[in-house]
Amino acid sequence: MTEKISVSLTDEHARLLQDAVKSGDYASSSEVVREALREWKTRRLLGRMWDEGIASGPDEPNTTMDDIKVEARRRKTLV
Repeated sequence: MTEKISVSLTDEHARLLQDAVKSGDYASSSEVVREALREWKTRRLLGRMWDEGIASGPDEPNTTMDDIKVEARRRKTLV
């Protein structure tokens, strides 16, 4: 399902969008906007994850990256 939405852009942003399509990197301006929204969504998610990590406090002393990876894999298998 798609929804048609009208968006106003600055002249600079409109040129960037048009240039991306003219370069052949994108088939349409809608494709450029969809990718930008996906990246925005990912950046917001990473920001929330970062904030949660900081809020969780320091890890146990002497924890190595290997320890963290083992725990992450263990948790992944529980899902």
